[in-house]
Amino acid sequence: MTAAPRRREAPGERYVVIGATGQLGSDLVRTFDDRAGELVPLSTRDVDILDAAATRSTLEALRPTCVLNTAAYNLVDRAEEDGGSAFALNAEAVGSLASVCQSLGARLVHFSTDYVFDGVKRTPYLETDPPRPISVYGQSKLAGERLALERCEGAVIFRVCGLFGLAGALGRGKGNFVETMVRLAREGRALRVVSDQVLCPSYTLDLARKVWAVLPKAAHPVYHLTNAGQTSWYDFARRALELAGVAANLTAVTAAEYGARARRPAYSVLAHAHLAALGDDDLRPWDAALAAYVAERPSSR
Repeated sequence: MTAAPRRREAPGERYVVIGATGQLGSDLVRTFDDRAGELVPLSTRDVDILDAAATRSTLEALRPTCVLNTAAYNLVDRAEEDGGSAFALNAEAVGSLASVCQSLGARLVHFSTDYVFDGVKRTPYLETDPPRPISVYGQSKLAGERLALERCEGAVIFRVCGLFGLAGALGRGKGNFVETMVRLAREGRALRVVSDQVLCPSYTLDLARKVWAVLPKAAHPVYHLTNAGQTSWYDFARRALELAGVAANLTAVTAAEYGARARRPAYSVLAHAHLAALGDDDLRPWDAALAAYVAERPSSR
């Protein structure tokens, strides 16, 4: 059953959040300001964007002015063997959603990934740098970006990176890297974490707040949206465990030694040139965001 919208007295914008119980989706819901209009949160039980006809019917009934899609296939390694599923959700369904939004006169806001880049650069990637994904997952996300922009005028893409959010700590969805590290450490497992891949971990609460700030004045089709700074997956794990007060047998390994099925970019830090052009490149550093997240998450986990 579709969730009831959050309403305000005066008429205004109607926002639909798809994937509203996930990490980013739930933070988009909890940071929404009712003065901006009304919000309809849709979980995957409310709408499955793989079902194009049902999705169209749902959105035609709701008549949104803006649809924010956080639904995604993000099993990076499995996508190498199951590219059909990755492209179905990350590309084909996004294209169908964009077509529906265009027919309704609604804006589509879609979330993509740092994995659309190959990682060859050693300085942060600009929104204008040419994407060159090196994994099936990255290829599927880039295809979704292109379909969104081709089929919906005024579509906006936010590329994000290394997400952690409260829904992951509460056991909803697939969890996140921080929760995985904490759980495995508490189980006494030896942790081998890659130290030669650099990213910018990002707190979904911070990103959600920034999305709502940017949307009314968005002037570009693509924005990079992360917390500030950069780190390796190994140092990210080490700091998360330290903040959580969990001792761990943690070892740094190279990507080659780890041997993941899918290739990841060695460097995928995202520059915020388009946020800066709006005066909105003020997200706090990733380690401060991580400390805030750890303080917010249930301490028993």
